[in-house]
Amino acid sequence: MCLALPCRIVELRGADQALIDVAGVGKEISLALVEDVAVGDYVIVHVGYALTRLDPEEAEKTLALFAELGAAALQEATRGVA
Repeated sequence: MCLALPCRIVELRGADQALIDVAGVGKEISLALVEDVAVGDYVIVHVGYALTRLDPEEAEKTLALFAELGAAALQEATRGVA
């Protein structure tokens, strides 16, 4: 299974590189596949490459859904554990 995540660009670095925020953790990615990306933009990231820019509202909706699913999974995993 493959998973691509919406991530916010927090810093542009030389040679088509950028620093993104992934749930509070910084990760360096490649911007070789996208053009005209700026700090604050959201991009879809898969295996260290930004694939495309994403509308900020859509990114926030997707991130909220991931958080909701994570909370539900945690609740399910801890159900019945004392």
